[in-house]
Amino acid sequence: MDIAELRDKILKQERRALARAITLVESARADHRAQASGLLDSLRGAGRQSLRIGLSGTPGVGKSTFIESFGMMLTAQGLRVAVLAVDPSSARSGGSILGDKTRMERLSRDPNAFIRPSPSQTHLGGVARRTREAVALCEAAGFDVVLIETVGVGQSETVVAEMSDLFLLLLAPAGGDELQGVKRGIMEMADLILVNKADGDLKSAAMRTCADYSGALRLLRKRPQDPEGFPKAMTVSALQENGLDQTWEEMRALTSWRKEAGHWATRRADQAQYWFREELRQALLARLQTAEARSVVAALAQDVASGATAPLAAAETALAKLGITNP
Repeated sequence: MDIAELRDKILKQERRALARAITLVESARADHRAQASGLLDSLRGAGRQSLRIGLSGTPGVGKSTFIESFGMMLTAQGLRVAVLAVDPSSARSGGSILGDKTRMERLSRDPNAFIRPSPSQTHLGGVARRTREAVALCEAAGFDVVLIETVGVGQSETVVAEMSDLFLLLLAPAGGDELQGVKRGIMEMADLILVNKADGDLKSAAMRTCADYSGALRLLRKRPQDPEGFPKAMTVSALQENGLDQTWEEMRALTSWRKEAGHWATRRADQAQYWFREELRQALLARLQTAEARSVVAALAQDVASGATAPLAAAETALAKLGITNP
């Protein structure tokens, strides 16, 4: 693969080249990883900064419907929108359905939109391991907005906040059980909580749910990166496309305030450091997958199972044999 040619095509906003590049960065092959690293380094600073929007929500809340309606609204305003959707992978077969393009039929046909589903594989955090690199490629390709959809909502779905500028939590109308079921950690990271399906018979329930979350947000400690009134809860109807304009206005207002206050640049720098440490951690874990490491670990695991060695002492011995200093 000619990396220089691929780079030039991405900068010319060729969709096929972008799709090939994302496939490249998602590959686990050593030669592909080297090519992907070179490609990303050559694109660093070449594209403009997109608005990265992370989106999480409970299953069945209507994330795909919201993304399609919201994306269509943005493209109608002349904006280019990329959607990186992460589907859960089977723990048994490792496969994923990757059906997001099917669920976003209108948006997938829009020339100003790009939809890329990816398998989560074994990576926790609601996103695929290489989603951040895919975001960088979309930025280089000149997309104005990059939407990152996670596999669901839970304690581990907060990693998406480390690669997005704004984090949206999408919820359905419900009672107190729904409020209890959402983890505090993800609520503390959300910039906007959107109660979807605020239409028809569910409208009154959506209003009550929104009021419940507004009250809950007031109990949380104020974050330095938020102006007065944020984070906030709002109602939307993705099906009837109600409340989307107001949501976009709130997002733009929050983004402008953070840029003027200096929080935007600081956040991007903190995220870059976070992903450096994450790549370092993954590289160290990869050393444990070599044949030598597996042999050492297997032998010590037998000693631990028989009670001959304590787990802590066995771990320290394994690190020493692999040449890794344990602080």
